[in-house]
Amino acid sequence: MKHGPETGKPPSADKSASSVYLLDTSALLSFIEDEEGADCVEQALKQKETIVPWPVLLEMYYITLQEEGQSEADRRFALVKQLKVNIPYDMDEATVLTAARLKARHRVSLADAIIAAFAIRKDAILMHKDPEFDALTGLLKMEALPYKDK
Repeated sequence: MKHGPETGKPPSADKSASSVYLLDTSALLSFIEDEEGADCVEQALKQKETIVPWPVLLEMYYITLQEEGQSEADRRFALVKQLKVNIPYDMDEATVLTAARLKARHRVSLADAIIAAFAIRKDAILMHKDPEFDALTGLLKMEALPYKDK
């Protein structure tokens, strides 16, 4: 299991380092559904700042709506809103252009390009379990959680 980007340990293992994490939809769902890697997400949520940008909320909501129904989608949305996370709803011009460049130059979805752009602009570690982000290796700080078996 991969953990912290430099130490190989969970985010809280090095108490002197307080990193900013940005959770992708896959990481957030891993936490909610208590999948492998949920412990790392839980530790990231204990950091001074954890970011969950609006595309993550959008994806989490529609995926849950499709798979579990309205009631569960509403419950999960409310749960995330209760977490001590920063939820940026606005995108400045630099984030828009960063996302556009990522989308144009790499094989990633529009949502993943926007999420990665938020991580780059916020200088945050993108925590995910989405192999699509492998296309962006070296462009931003990432912590990959264990991928699901297909």
